[in-house]
Amino acid sequence: MSKRWTERPAGSNWGDFGADDQLGRLNLITPERRLKAAQEVKEGIAFCLSLPLDCPRDSLNPRRFPPQMAFSMRGDDPAMNYPFSKLNPGQTDVVCDDRATLSLQYSTQWDSLCHMGSCFDAHGNGEAQATYYNGFHAGKHIRGPVDYLNDNAKVEGPYGAKALGIETIAETALQARGVMIDVFSHIGLTRQAVGYDLLMRILEADKVEVESGDILCFRTGFDRALLSRYNDPSAPFDPHQCSGLDGADKNLQRWITDSGAAALVSDNEAVELLQDMSVNTGIGTRIPLHELCLFKLGMPLGEMFLLSDLADWLRANNRSRFLLTAPPLRLPGAVGSPVTGVGTV
Repeated sequence: MSKRWTERPAGSNWGDFGADDQLGRLNLITPERRLKAAQEVKEGIAFCLSLPLDCPRDSLNPRRFPPQMAFSMRGDDPAMNYPFSKLNPGQTDVVCDDRATLSLQYSTQWDSLCHMGSCFDAHGNGEAQATYYNGFHAGKHIRGPVDYLNDNAKVEGPYGAKALGIETIAETALQARGVMIDVFSHIGLTRQAVGYDLLMRILEADKVEVESGDILCFRTGFDRALLSRYNDPSAPFDPHQCSGLDGADKNLQRWITDSGAAALVSDNEAVELLQDMSVNTGIGTRIPLHELCLFKLGMPLGEMFLLSDLADWLRANNRSRFLLTAPPLRLPGAVGSPVTGVGTV
């Protein structure tokens, strides 16, 4: 048993994939499952599953910012439309080189397994610590500048995720069978918490089957609302006008646990329908689906994917499955990442 913990959270799979596992349910995407995913490619049509990196126009999270673009420099010269003849007369090459400052979770993104943890007593000694999937700890494995639970004590050592970082997901190449669950086609673009009963009706109506290692993609229609505002800043836009999973529904939690799904993806902000974070509800998690997936089960969450074009094509062709290719950036130590996903049918 790992020394990082002696007690695991109820309903978690800590240790099931190994004492030092950092992939969680992504372990279910085996070579055999990838071969089955590849069999979903019948037409050779590919769909981009990512919003522009500077979409949404209006940040849904005040701590995240759109990309800031700038040109690189060659000495004292901007490296944009830079003629090499400036250095070597007669040379015909012209070069452009630029850079960007990114908030890694501003647009289409993956949450790594250290994006959300919990204050949890992993040793049964009455002392809760900031803990992440499979018992990795704040301060030691996931480092920020301070330890909030110990009076903002300074943390020694370099910043970043030394375990559970986004690069662990990138290294898998993240290719699996995607399963589209087209919530929008049943309830439209409306603020509604999708619980177990409604989800089962949707799956039955659309004859959707879920198997071990699948990545479930929930289309709410919010992606097109974001693009409408992106293309026309004056377009009406309500950031709360979309559905999401009811993360507090215990039956839904049980179904996700039993489904064998490797990850969840949506076109909305958080996969689950977020509560008003300004209202104090007392003890417990405010984001129960994040707690279940990231903290307990090791299931990455993909947010603000562009799903509607693919979802419409799948519905028109009486299909729900496709090949999903969506590795994040291989950026060591990061807790999230933009992604340029591809759905192939």
